[in-house]
Amino acid sequence: MLVTIQQSVSDLSSAEKRVAQWILAHPKEAVGATLALVSRESGSSEPTVVRFCRRVGLNGFRDLGVRLAESLSSPASYVHRDVSPDDSSADAVLKVMDASIQSLIEMRSQLSAMPIDKAVAAMTNARQIAFAGLGASGHVARDACHKFFRLGVPCSSLNDTPMILQFASIAEPDDVLILLSHTGRWTEFSRAAELASGRGATVIAITNPESELANKATLLFPCQVIEDTSVYTPMSSRLAQLALLDAIHVALALASGETAVDRLRTSKNALNSLPDHAH
Repeated sequence: MLVTIQQSVSDLSSAEKRVAQWILAHPKEAVGATLALVSRESGSSEPTVVRFCRRVGLNGFRDLGVRLAESLSSPASYVHRDVSPDDSSADAVLKVMDASIQSLIEMRSQLSAMPIDKAVAAMTNARQIAFAGLGASGHVARDACHKFFRLGVPCSSLNDTPMILQFASIAEPDDVLILLSHTGRWTEFSRAAELASGRGATVIAITNPESELANKATLLFPCQVIEDTSVYTPMSSRLAQLALLDAIHVALALASGETAVDRLRTSKNALNSLPDHAH
C-alpha cells in the first residue's frame, strides 16, 4: 500500500498530496487514525481524505488502515538482489528463494483489495474460461486450465498471440478471458482485452497495475513483482501467478458447493484405474 501511495503522488491534487505525504511520513500512526485526525494532521478536508483513498484504489477510508497494517507487517529488511555471475551456487539459490518468498508475501498484502468475489461470480456463471499467457506465463495458463476444467466449466489455454486475438474477437458476454502478463507490455494483450470486453466478456488481468493492459481489463489483479528478467526467465512472478490462481480456484470451488466437490472427486477417481506412472 505504501508503494502504491508513493507511486500515485504525482497524479494527485495538491490537497490529496498533503494526505499522501502525511501518511507516508507517519504510516504507523495512520493505521489507527480516525478520518478527523488524518484530515487535521494533513491540513485537508475530510472529503479530500476519502477522495484520496478512492484515488489510490481503496474502497474507502476504513480500508486504508487495513491495507497499511498489511504493508507494515511485511518484512522491511528485504532488498531485491539480482543473481550475478560472481555468486556462488549457495548464494544464487538463496537469492532465488528469498525472491520467491517475498513475491508471495507481497501478493498476500494486496489480497484485501483484489476483486476475488467479482471474479468468482463471473466464473461461476461462465460459458467458458480461457487462460492466456506467453512464455513463462503460458505455463501458468496451461496449469490453470488443467485445474479449473475439473470444476465442470469448459476451459482452454491460449499460448500464442493469434489464438488470443481470435478468441477475444469472438468472445461472448458470458465468457471469461484471463490474461497473464508480468509486465503488461504486450500490445496484443491490450488489444485482446479491448476486443473481448467490447463484446461483453469479462476480462481479468493478472499483471502490472501500471500497464496499459491493466487499464483495459474488467477486473484487475495487480501483480507487480520486482525481479531480474534480463537473463533469466521470470520466476517470482510465475510463482505469484500460480498461487493467486490456486486461491481463486479454491474460492470458485467453495462458491460452487457440493457440485464442485463431486466433480473434483469424480475426476480424481477416474485416474485410479491408471498405472501409477500415468498420473
